[in-house]
Amino acid sequence: MIRVLPLIIKVRRRITTSRPVRHLDYDAAMPAVDDIDALARALPKVLLHDHLDGGLRPATLLELLRERGIEPPAADADSLAAWFDQRAHAGSLAEYLRGFALTVAAMATLPALQRVAFEAAEDVRADGCVLAEFRIAPTLFDAHGLKAEAAIEAMLQGLQRSVLPSGLILCAMRERSAAEAERVAQLARRYLGNGVVGFDLAGAEAGHPPAEHAGAIRIARDGGVPLTLHAGEADAAPRVIEAARLGAARIGHGVRLADALGPSGDAALIDEARERGLHLELCPNSNVHTGAAASIASHPITALHRAGLSVSFHTDNRLMSRVAQSQEAAALLRQTPLTLADLAAMGAQAARHSFLGESERARAEAAIRAFVRDQNDALN
Repeated sequence: MIRVLPLIIKVRRRITTSRPVRHLDYDAAMPAVDDIDALARALPKVLLHDHLDGGLRPATLLELLRERGIEPPAADADSLAAWFDQRAHAGSLAEYLRGFALTVAAMATLPALQRVAFEAAEDVRADGCVLAEFRIAPTLFDAHGLKAEAAIEAMLQGLQRSVLPSGLILCAMRERSAAEAERVAQLARRYLGNGVVGFDLAGAEAGHPPAEHAGAIRIARDGGVPLTLHAGEADAAPRVIEAARLGAARIGHGVRLADALGPSGDAALIDEARERGLHLELCPNSNVHTGAAASIASHPITALHRAGLSVSFHTDNRLMSRVAQSQEAAALLRQTPLTLADLAAMGAQAARHSFLGESERARAEAAIRAFVRDQNDALN
């Protein structure tokens, strides 16, 4: 059996969250299981942070590259997956992002965009996801002759082919021009309510603080577009609060906020994040691969959760990091003090912070609640 006794002991601890999850008995023990991987797959999951251009199936990428006349870096799907796996361990965000030039080029037709979006939704649904938000920078396809509007519509059509409740977040690339970012914000306003659910700043964070694109953020915010901004991944903890003050309700990553914990940190940052109800979309494996965290075992997700902050766990880039959300969950169960009760609480927090509609959020939280209830009933 796999570490059965520690799992039982740990799930009996009281779990503290910044927003208590209604009607869930997180103090009750859940049954021990022989297979943590199976338990992680069975857990209903909410995916808030997943880049479409970072989540292609290796076989699909290989096929699309050949259709586009682009020489793939490997001859078969398994070798291509290994090629990405090798680059995932560069320990640098800039190096980690290099693989996106390949995926974007492969995706740069309307049928390909629709296919990739559909397959993403189906893949995470098969992994136990009950609600998902995907994101991408639509202007990346300008260089390939595709208008952003057409690209957005193709991806929305792909997502709508799946039965999984999902939405699309439009990203502006922070290292590119303010004018381009403002264009993306306008597109987010235009497609809001038609499958687009939010606006984000992505790309190389260091040297490009959120305020650099305050104009684009204002356009999106004034148009009622929900904001989730990458911050505190490759830059310091204060960038998280900077993004929040600009209107972000959620933060992509935010892992560096943990630097403000402890006696030598800036407690005011933690207090403000907690008071704002700010939700952190943490991506443990990706953070290890980009050098934002040293290991899963030492990842700050546990400390941030126990500090009463609202956090959840996500994949970021399923292809680049060679990871599914259930694998994220299994790694956290095996390598950190976090318990199944912690992960269920995080999933409920993610559902409540989703940008999808109230009914979709409620159904996702209800699925998590039912899972917890079934686990508790099985123990009694």
